[in-house]
Amino acid sequence: MKKSICLFILISVLLSGACSFAEKSFEDKKKDIIAVYNSNNLEEAYKLISKMPEDERDYEIWYLLGNLSQDLNNEANASFFLQKSIMMKPEFDKAHYNLANIYLNQKKYNMAVKEYKLAIKYKKDFAYYHYNLGCAYLGLKEYKEAKSAFEKAVKLKPDEASFYYNLAFACKNLNDDKCLKNALESYNKYKKEEEK
Repeated sequence: MKKSICLFILISVLLSGACSFAEKSFEDKKKDIIAVYNSNNLEEAYKLISKMPEDERDYEIWYLLGNLSQDLNNEANASFFLQKSIMMKPEFDKAHYNLANIYLNQKKYNMAVKEYKLAIKYKKDFAYYHYNLGCAYLGLKEYKEAKSAFEKAVKLKPDEASFYYNLAFACKNLNDDKCLKNALESYNKYKKEEEK
């Protein structure tokens, strides 16, 4: 009897929660989903988005769904959802960047370069876009382009040790000893500061 009552109460609570979510405005649904996502309850955030009809989802919801899929190790779905986000808002730099990161992870370097360049087109001053573009160029063994991308990243965020490490690698492959020496000196300097 106690189990039946507990089960009834649990079902009632779940149903009332589902109904209240369905009745909320789009903005309130989005706030709820983001709050659940930010609390690191990924599966619950995914379930909440799944309750939202596809035609109600905006570019940010598709982007969030892409991030969730990535977090849950489903790159195929993540790629699809990020592309949906980009279709709705082509200038959304974060979706291009995350899609590029998937391509970089999959060693699809040309596709990664394309997406990083689009992210940079819409937000030129974010150092990590340039840095990851450089990493994609390294994958293609295009060291001159990698060096250029790393140098832009360094200009935007001069205290990031990893930028100098990869810049040094590109310089080494270009036989640019002066660049290599300067990059390694900067790497050592900022690495020591990070360790403090």
